[in-house]
Amino acid sequence: KLKHTEIQSVFSRFNPITNSAKCPESTDCIYFNPKCMLSATLPDLSFFLFFRQAASKKARRSPVDKGGRRANGVAHHNGEGTDPSTLFEVVKQGKSAMQSVIDDWIESYKQDRDLALLDLINFFIQCSGCKGTVRIEMFRNMQNAEIIRKMTEEFDEDSGDYPLTMAGPQWKKFRYNFCEFIMVLIRQCQYSIIYDEYMMDTVISLLTGLSDSQVRAFRHTSTLAAMKLMTALVNVALNLSINQDNTQRQYEAERNKVAGKRANEKLELLLEKRKELQENQDEIENMMNSIFKGIFVHRYRDAIAEIRAICIEEIGVWMKLYSDAFLNDSYLKYVGWTLHDRQGEVRLKCLKALQTLYTNRELYPKLELFTNRFKDRIVSMTLDKEYDVAVEAIRLVTLILHGSEDALSNEDCENVYHLVYSAHRPVAVAAGEFLHRKLFSRHDPQAEEALAKRRGRNSPNGNLIRMLVLFFLESELHEHGAYLVDSLWDSSQDLLKDWDCMVELLLEDPVQGEEVLGDRHEGALIELMVCTIRQAAEAHPPVGRGTGKRVLTAKEKKTQIDDKNRLTEHLIVALPMLLSKYQADAEKVANLLQIPQYFDLEVYSSGRMEKHLDALLKQIRVVVEKHAEMEVLEACSKTYSILCSEEYTIMNRVDIARSQLIDELMDRFAHSVEDLLQEGDEADDDDIYNVLSTLKKLTAFHNAHDLTKWDLFKNCYRLLKMGIEQGSMPEQIAVQALQCSHYSILWQLVKITEGCPSKDDLVALRRVVKSFLAVCQQCLSNVNTPVKEQAFMLLCDLLMIFSHQLVSGGREALQPLVFNPDSTLQNELLNFVLDHVFIDQDDENQSMEGDEEDEANKIEALHKRRNLLAAFSKLIIYDIVDMPAAADIFKQYMKYYNDYGDIIKETLSKTRQMDKIQCAKTLILSLQQLFNELIQDQGPNLDRTSSHVSGIKELARRFALTFGLDQIKTREAVATLHKDGIEFAFKVPNPKGPEYPPPNLAFLEVLCEFSSKLLRQDKKTVHSYLEKFMTEYMMERREDVWLPLIAYRNSLLTGGDDDRLSVTTGTSSTSKTSTVRKESVEGSWVMRNDTLQTPGGLHTPQLTSTVLRENPRQAADHIPDQVKFVRINSLAMRGLMEDDAEPIFEDVMMSSRGQLEDMNEEFEDTMVIDLPASRNRRERAELRPDFFDSTAIMEDDSVSAPLRYSNVN
Repeated sequence: KLKHTEIQSVFSRFNPITNSAKCPESTDCIYFNPKCMLSATLPDLSFFLFFRQAASKKARRSPVDKGGRRANGVAHHNGEGTDPSTLFEVVKQGKSAMQSVIDDWIESYKQDRDLALLDLINFFIQCSGCKGTVRIEMFRNMQNAEIIRKMTEEFDEDSGDYPLTMAGPQWKKFRYNFCEFIMVLIRQCQYSIIYDEYMMDTVISLLTGLSDSQVRAFRHTSTLAAMKLMTALVNVALNLSINQDNTQRQYEAERNKVAGKRANEKLELLLEKRKELQENQDEIENMMNSIFKGIFVHRYRDAIAEIRAICIEEIGVWMKLYSDAFLNDSYLKYVGWTLHDRQGEVRLKCLKALQTLYTNRELYPKLELFTNRFKDRIVSMTLDKEYDVAVEAIRLVTLILHGSEDALSNEDCENVYHLVYSAHRPVAVAAGEFLHRKLFSRHDPQAEEALAKRRGRNSPNGNLIRMLVLFFLESELHEHGAYLVDSLWDSSQDLLKDWDCMVELLLEDPVQGEEVLGDRHEGALIELMVCTIRQAAEAHPPVGRGTGKRVLTAKEKKTQIDDKNRLTEHLIVALPMLLSKYQADAEKVANLLQIPQYFDLEVYSSGRMEKHLDALLKQIRVVVEKHAEMEVLEACSKTYSILCSEEYTIMNRVDIARSQLIDELMDRFAHSVEDLLQEGDEADDDDIYNVLSTLKKLTAFHNAHDLTKWDLFKNCYRLLKMGIEQGSMPEQIAVQALQCSHYSILWQLVKITEGCPSKDDLVALRRVVKSFLAVCQQCLSNVNTPVKEQAFMLLCDLLMIFSHQLVSGGREALQPLVFNPDSTLQNELLNFVLDHVFIDQDDENQSMEGDEEDEANKIEALHKRRNLLAAFSKLIIYDIVDMPAAADIFKQYMKYYNDYGDIIKETLSKTRQMDKIQCAKTLILSLQQLFNELIQDQGPNLDRTSSHVSGIKELARRFALTFGLDQIKTREAVATLHKDGIEFAFKVPNPKGPEYPPPNLAFLEVLCEFSSKLLRQDKKTVHSYLEKFMTEYMMERREDVWLPLIAYRNSLLTGGDDDRLSVTTGTSSTSKTSTVRKESVEGSWVMRNDTLQTPGGLHTPQLTSTVLRENPRQAADHIPDQVKFVRINSLAMRGLMEDDAEPIFEDVMMSSRGQLEDMNEEFEDTMVIDLPASRNRRERAELRPDFFDSTAIMEDDSVSAPLRYSNVN
């Protein structure tokens, strides 16, 4: 009969474990916490024993509301399962505080633990997505295995989704609430209920059974719950361990007191408390062992990657929280083994779990054996094919290095060093942090303090910059300096922004005893300095290291402005001196001349530094006079262009200096051209050099500056005409003259488009363009390959610029400038491509095979040929060259797939977007050309089993794949293709007589590859059209020479109707005669023979793909894509039943052959299955099977086996 306030007054005299004067249970608690009584006096304990007995009796008499709902609002299942206020709904909505929900459940557990546990069991069942409900009779009378089996039968199998995998913010929050519910449940029950040997046993037994289910939803949900339950128990065990230590210290302190001050009663209480804590600790350990051995050991290698990831993530938490118990080899081995998991998600969890351990330096001694055992695997994971995994592996290696310098060998470090040049920025930045930690971190505080007082080359950064230069040179990737700087930018900014030190190292003489920088070291330092300047001024990664420029934050913007001001202040004075020192070195000067574009040029006028501007202009002029290298001249031209910007007040000063330089160059060029033209064939090397060097400089400046007032085109045209007429013009002069003339035409076009041109201006420009196009066309037959290639590229560019698209956008006045190439020019361009692009590169350089320099030359030559092909392909795509010309390109698709496959495929895709029918005609034309070439080589009696015939059929199969799966969109194009193919097969009769097969009849075997792309009704129509060309005699023939016709007819009859042509008898299974078929096809759309006009050009971005690809054939290429589609989808519909016997681990490291390109030939614009709206379901059902080849229905174990382990979840 005691009141709660009286209980609290007694509690206030105690010192419970929770360091609180209040009872750790809720304010309405009935049971007392036994731990609260350990420090009480004996009279108080007797009082509590009396009250506890009374409270227990009262608890047993506590009734439940008649309606099945407790007064606290938490519902339980009374066997009907109709109450919506379940634990699942409460957690799903997430509106109630989790602690109050748990307190209500604890209260209900104290009133009736069976009903409360039933609530908890149904909570886990419902969280798995199961619609079934465990009733009270099932709970009391059935084993867990029987309950789970019953719930499995009631599982909703229509959908594979369940709460943990559903998308959306509500379900994402549900996962968090679900985990929090379990953690709070254990935290609130840790002082009493979890030790009653009932609740925890029931829950752990249930979760163990669910985790062993074949239903993925049960397995996933129960594993997550069990792992979070284990984490909560680890927290309880950790608290118990701490309390044990505290109790032991109190006991030792009390025992060490003198006999007179020692309290024996307190010693006994402390001993009892220590004993109880030890018993609780043992119980918790038993629970954890049950979960670990019953669930973790089996599920860490589950077939589902997400389940494996949960296990590894949580074991990492256990090791971090309770390292004394879990951080040993018995548990670490599971993480080590899982480093070899085949899924990147799981490997990522392993690495992150290890990172939390290696971050704590105190734990490193316990990890020493693990490091020695798995270090090689961790280092190799820095090359993981999953970039996220590679990043975390590098960070882990960095932590290992931070923990012990001796843990990693030089070879291990070198494996990470080269990743600073990775194109993937997160990988490179992580490698940069490792490099900074290894090479640039200082460990001697006294030496660091002494060096900090020095400046310039003697500063702490002086030696580090030399070390960076040495690393850059030894890496032998000198063209990737920008990548190295970007990798180190986040970790070594203070070093990379020390431009003062870099300039001193370049300009000042070394002090006594200091190592002198060599020529290579100076060149590398200049390159790195320019890269750091660019990174600081632009504040974004270099090209290839990101998806584009992102918007800078206010802080980043301020840093960018400050850096730009600092570098301008440092280098505006030093740059002229650097140019003066290195003016004879082309490579160094070209790099130094990039610096002015990153200056704040207003400083020249605002800071009264015009003298430094004059010094810079003077040095640039000296450089122009001394050098003839295009790289240096283009850098000078770009610098003048930047300094001449109208937004700066220094423009007039720079413009005067530029005009003086151009005047001098023009005078020199005019005189040298006159001398060369007068001397003709008798011109010596000096005359040629004078013309060439001056022309190079003018060409470089004409690229960025409008020099039309100097009329460069006139002299360049004279040089070209002389070269054509006499055939003795040096190729370099011809190439530069072509390029300079091209720039002159473009600048004239810019003037006309920006202003209001008169008719005379348009006529004058048209005359210039026409004459230049004629010169370029004549140059195509030049003996010098560079001249021909230059003329071809300029022809393609000018035909693109002066095409019908010139008048678009309201520029109809420019119509006189439009040029359409005639058939002669189109043929010449096509022949040039065939002669100079589709050649066998290996035959040219067999003598130098294996030479690295030769390999580089091969790559450069291939890159040039790809540009030539891309330039011509653009003319086809934009309807400047007739589409049938593409047939000669398409037919090379298989033979030159590795070199030009991407360009040809993109061209094919764009032409199909222009006109599907004309594109189909072009495809069949390319196959006909190949077939005719084969007839000419082998004669009319073809060996259909030869590799040449198989090659044509394979090309046809690839072409068929490009039509995609949507037969509605490509219906007319495919039918037209068949029509043209049939006409080609029967076009030429056999001269021996009608009883012999036509010479082109074997082409029908090639045409069979496209039959699967026909709709069912179109197959009948095409078959009728075929029979129009057949005679009764042809239908009866069964010889081998007639097999292509038989095969093609069967391919059309498959899925068309029940008519099958028998190979042995030649009869059809229906009574329809060929006469009826011929009559039915008359007037059909297949009979149309109208001329198809190609529509106007596409307004799409130009084709710029020049990526070099190495694409070896994959082993599964022989599997039709349709079969793969069917197989994978059939696997995807398997439902929740998983194959636990499949292998779990495999090595997944990156390699040049580990990332083979997918050979799928289907384009994105034709992949979507977009059926039109049908009037009834039956019509759709009839159309759907025709999306696949007949072979797609075949069951072939050799095909399905490799796909069995595809990731379809």
